[in-house]
Amino acid sequence: MSVTETIRKKLKHAFDPLHLEVLDDSESHRGHGGWREGGETHFNVKIVAEAFRGQSRVARQRAVHKVLAEELAGPVHALSLDLSAPAG
Repeated sequence: MSVTETIRKKLKHAFDPLHLEVLDDSESHRGHGGWREGGETHFNVKIVAEAFRGQSRVARQRAVHKVLAEELAGPVHALSLDLSAPAG
């Protein structure tokens, strides 16, 4: 399974999101630190989930980092997060 699919699967399971985007942005970091041939090193993730309601930005980020600890310790060099609860 690709790193992208692993991230998507883990986030779906952990947060049951209403909206989830996992974008491999590695190519735009070619030549920068952590970049590897084949990509899957730099990601932009957007999640809208009820699980985030009432949590601070830092608490949301910590929750995602905990779920993706294995990937962050290995193949993932950078992770940009946009995390929110549904409006309303």
